[in-house]
Amino acid sequence: MAVKILYIGSRLGEVAEHKSQIEKQKLNIMDKVELKDETAILPNPCYVQCGDNLELLKSQPNESVNMIYCDILYGTGRNFDDYQDLKPIRSDIESHYLPRLIEMKRVLKQNGSIYLQMDTRINHWMRILMDDVFGYDNFQNELVWVYRTQGFSKTKWSEKHDVILFYSKSKEFIFNLEAVREKEIGESTQKRWHKEIAEHGMIPTKKNGKIYWNSPYSPPRDWININALPQAHSERNGYSTQKPKELISRFVLASTNKGDVVADYYLGSGTTAVVCKELNRNFIGCDINPKAIEITNARLEAVS
Repeated sequence: MAVKILYIGSRLGEVAEHKSQIEKQKLNIMDKVELKDETAILPNPCYVQCGDNLELLKSQPNESVNMIYCDILYGTGRNFDDYQDLKPIRSDIESHYLPRLIEMKRVLKQNGSIYLQMDTRINHWMRILMDDVFGYDNFQNELVWVYRTQGFSKTKWSEKHDVILFYSKSKEFIFNLEAVREKEIGESTQKRWHKEIAEHGMIPTKKNGKIYWNSPYSPPRDWININALPQAHSERNGYSTQKPKELISRFVLASTNKGDVVADYYLGSGTTAVVCKELNRNFIGCDINPKAIEITNARLEAVS
């Protein structure tokens, strides 16, 4: 028993020291943050550039972005055809993301939201960093994207989901419920209100003697079942980690309105930029890989 107590105490000491180092790093970074002119505007409604995302972030004005979505580096350690991923080493993950998260918070508007997509290799570390930067109370959801792809494990549960951490900057944030309701009506709702749904497409509720009509479709759940893009899909453009437009559209519709500014600092194949152009949102983003910028610009030109 004494051995166990000593071990736990040792681990708690390591955790405390680790948290202390993170706080010192945050303070050092914040001391170097240069406040920008809040009146600056985007060079054009859909702006992309090739380069280090931290440099772009540092050049942006305070509270100039309504929403951030990033399909970040997952920490696989792999060398993809399009980029070199980070190694799954906690210190490497923290040193890369902490300064970027601090800048992301700075450029995000008070009613803004941030969605970071990853898998289970680093989501526990990223959750801690985002709690530290954005605040535990501003954590809104851990969303799960469930998909089907080829290849299954015979020795453990097959890994067929990504995690999207959803945080707001404050308690007053945009969330457009009606834009992201599920495409289904619950069985009990359908059974009780089938006549009203057939006639009005809505269901009635009474309040203070008045009747209000509401959507019969279910509110969005924290898991999203959308298939990954097969190789022969018309959206495919040759980028290895491309995500479906349908997935990113849900986040953009939920957390922005027309004319708002969306940012993606890990641009990849440019799906976020394309979605924003199609949904009449402004966009700013970058990628360090020239191929990503080339693919993105070609896709944007193809959007009428």
